[in-house]
Amino acid sequence: MANPTPDEVRSYIAAGLDCSHLAVEGDGEHFFATIVSAAFEGLSRIARHQRVYAALGDRMRQQIHALSMKTLTPAEWAAQQPSADHHH
Repeated sequence: MANPTPDEVRSYIAAGLDCSHLAVEGDGEHFFATIVSAAFEGLSRIARHQRVYAALGDRMRQQIHALSMKTLTPAEWAAQQPSADHHH
């Protein structure tokens, strides 16, 4: 079975999880996903990853070990962005 492209991985995740930001990089062997979803609110990192795995389903069962991800809520994501105005 051919390895999925980063775009395919991205579409798999997007199909199963409502994301406000979703980026997938990869070379076909290893993937790195940045996933921002309100569905992650109140979930541990493990539970967040399980949500993503559930979204991927069987499509990536073979490749799932090659997927690393950063899972953030919209608030966590916003806190990481360089802000133009710094509040003192």
